[in-house]
Amino acid sequence: MGLMDMVGGLMGGNGSQGQNPMLNAVIGMIQQQPGGIQGLLGKFQQNGMGEQVKSWIGTGQNQEIGAENVQQALGQDQIAGLAQQLGIGHGEAASGLAQFRPLIIDKLSPQGQLPSHEETQGGGGLMSMLSGFLG
Repeated sequence: MGLMDMVGGLMGGNGSQGQNPMLNAVIGMIQQQPGGIQGLLGKFQQNGMGEQVKSWIGTGQNQEIGAENVQQALGQDQIAGLAQQLGIGHGEAASGLAQFRPLIIDKLSPQGQLPSHEETQGGGGLMSMLSGFLG
């Protein structure tokens, strides 16, 4: 299964959120990041993508980022780890994250406010927050 199939399954709200490899990988990435979601977004802000991050958290239109932006912010090692975990190519992993990450951040901040680090701890915490998005 390719990354776009994984994302498509998530977007289709097929009710299989616990078995979606891309969602699980992104949640794992958030949980492993020092500072959680705020720490992860800090990497994007430090790499010149502050306006994009604001748009994902805010209630307006989400600004897009490219695969090169994801690679710049997260680094080659983190992208390579995700690609290996999902059994896809490095470029496909970066492209998928570029499309998928703004959607997740947007859905975690429906009122324009990110959840606290404590609220996102544990797989059930993030999964529960995303349940409305997953259908």
